[in-house]
Amino acid sequence: MPAKQHRFARNALLCALLAGCLLLTGCGDGGLLSGGGGAPERPAYTGSLAQLSTPAEGAPIAIFETSLGEIRAQLFPDEAPLAVTNFTTLAEDGYFDGLVFHRVVEGFVVQSGDGTGTGLGGRTIWGRAYPVEYSGAVRHYAGALCAAFSEDEPVSGSSQFYMVAAQPGSVDEAQRAALEAAGLPAEALDAYTAQGGLPYLDNTDTVFGQVYAGMEVVDAIAAVKTDENGRPEEDVALIRVTISTYSAADAAPAADADSAPESASAADAG
Repeated sequence: MPAKQHRFARNALLCALLAGCLLLTGCGDGGLLSGGGGAPERPAYTGSLAQLSTPAEGAPIAIFETSLGEIRAQLFPDEAPLAVTNFTTLAEDGYFDGLVFHRVVEGFVVQSGDGTGTGLGGRTIWGRAYPVEYSGAVRHYAGALCAAFSEDEPVSGSSQFYMVAAQPGSVDEAQRAALEAAGLPAEALDAYTAQGGLPYLDNTDTVFGQVYAGMEVVDAIAAVKTDENGRPEEDVALIRVTISTYSAADAAPAADADSAPESASAADAG
């Protein structure tokens, strides 16, 4: 169908332009590592994108209790119904309780959700992998909550997820120009430029939520010491995930007082 073909053509163009841009800059992990160390100063979002705005009263949320503090994310069931259904059902069944963040790359992502703790496992409520869900309404801005997929395999969704830990300023002028050439809307361009993100993953992985509180905890996890495979030298625990609804009356979460400021997804393993 013409509309679908046009969408895929634009996706291919975007990936090609960004890949060329990243090759020119020669930066590892998509040119997103700051190399400066320390927690980044994240600007408050002042635009009108729903993804980056305060959740609506009663909106579904996930509360991540970790060994370094609490993270809260709104969920997007209208944009990613499969990912949200799988994630919330597994969370309510206690699947995520006691897992670890098995992959951490500063300035890139913090990843968990694998019952084996190896990055090679995962589970779905259907007993099989589910496909990528694309949406122009949600993107891989810093703080995005995303379902992890195997490279070049669009039907590999499982329980593995990651939070984008890209730093402000990580999308430079060359990448912005590539995104603009690919037809990205101006407000999305501005959000990527100000907040940072991983725009080349918009066409490969599913965004199903967005951190709205506790981003400093994401940054703390991203800053821990890791081995050569990106696994933390000391486990960072995902104590539990609670599914709830947003209320403005809720107290803001606080990081633990003692905290310092690639993987395949097999649907039935773990």
